[in-house]
Amino acid sequence: MRRTARLLSGTAFAVAVAGLGATPAYGGSGDTGGLEVYPSSVVPGGPVTVNTADCGDGGSAAGDASAVGAGTFTLAPSTHEGDAIGQFRVPPSAQPGTYEIVATCAEDGRRVTGDLVVTLTSAREPVAPRGSVKTGVGGALGPDPVQTAAGVAALAVAAAGGTWLLHRRARGDGI
Repeated sequence: MRRTARLLSGTAFAVAVAGLGATPAYGGSGDTGGLEVYPSSVVPGGPVTVNTADCGDGGSAAGDASAVGAGTFTLAPSTHEGDAIGQFRVPPSAQPGTYEIVATCAEDGRRVTGDLVVTLTSAREPVAPRGSVKTGVGGALGPDPVQTAAGVAALAVAAAGGTWLLHRRARGDGI
């Protein structure tokens, strides 16, 4: 029993050590991050800023946001950590969904991508409720005076009918 436990724990340790030393085939720790999209979630008609450090210091790029319907834009060098920065506006007709934004570096033709999520409501701008609550109870000062008057008339008829029945019963007329 003890020998089997040692064998299994030794094998598990060897596999763990081998797994720590392996580097992934897709790039490893040298990856610089691609295209950063800010804000990552936007409402139709909102502005979007993109930046990348993948085009090198002083590098520029051609951006393509045609997936969301915004067309092409330019990323120009900036003083912010050697990033190339560009802006575009999401069209008001854009549908909700996730869209891929692409930038192609001018010097070496390298493509970098980032995702943009188009939503109908912004997380930064909460939507305030409007109107009255349609629960069927209360709301006497609601938006429709005709419905309010009909409700008051129905209550008055019910009260008059109830009073008439109670009065007749108290007199002994029988029901």
